[in-house]
Amino acid sequence: MPNLRFAFKSWNPTIGCSKISEGCLNCYAQAFALRLQRLGSEIYKDGFEFKMLPQRLTEPLNNKTPTIYFVNSMSDLFHEQIAREFLDKILCIVERSPRHQFQILTKRPQRMREYFSTRPVPPNLWLGATVECTSRKDRIELIRDINASVKWLSCEPLVESLGKLDLRGIDWVVVGGESGTNARAMGPEWAREILRACNEQGVAFYFHQWGAYGEDGVLRSKEANGKTLDGKFYRRYPPKIEAMLYEKTLFD
Repeated sequence: MPNLRFAFKSWNPTIGCSKISEGCLNCYAQAFALRLQRLGSEIYKDGFEFKMLPQRLTEPLNNKTPTIYFVNSMSDLFHEQIAREFLDKILCIVERSPRHQFQILTKRPQRMREYFSTRPVPPNLWLGATVECTSRKDRIELIRDINASVKWLSCEPLVESLGKLDLRGIDWVVVGGESGTNARAMGPEWAREILRACNEQGVAFYFHQWGAYGEDGVLRSKEANGKTLDGKFYRRYPPKIEAMLYEKTLFD
């Protein structure tokens, strides 16, 4: 695999969230926020309460290194409490940063769909929805026909089999298990089902990690459980952007 031309960073112009679905049960971001609160962090003095942080807006503009930004690892950009004007400012920063790629992931795709019904999606912005169980498969329909360069699904934490998947309009699927206290085990066949669906429908598949429980169902550190499925690494990006992301060498 050639080297990525891009660095990876999180960008959190908002923090905090509220639980709305099965994947939120053991929220890693909430646990981290509460830990920072106990350590005396001023930003997290209110724990996991939703906040907009205008002082963080210009971070990507000040970064000259091409970077893949995961937007809001500590929040949901389409949370009910975000001001439309602040969301507009975030999108303006994305538009002004063409050297970067931005990944948005939401558990509120209806709100994302409504927002982009009145404005274009910047070409360097990837729009994703979390689909962690069968009752949330309707989120796929909400992003399927949005006019974005990359539309993706995060099946992490994958808490049950998703069954048959219709991936029309989807470019990328990321799969992973749950980490942390009270984590739920991910069944290996659940991940294999998604891999088969991606292969059959021409969608890039990315296996992130096993989390707290390994492929053998044993509880141990996520580092020990690793990031391979059936002994293989799956680290594919959508073919239409791989040429941009990767640095080619004579040995490829």
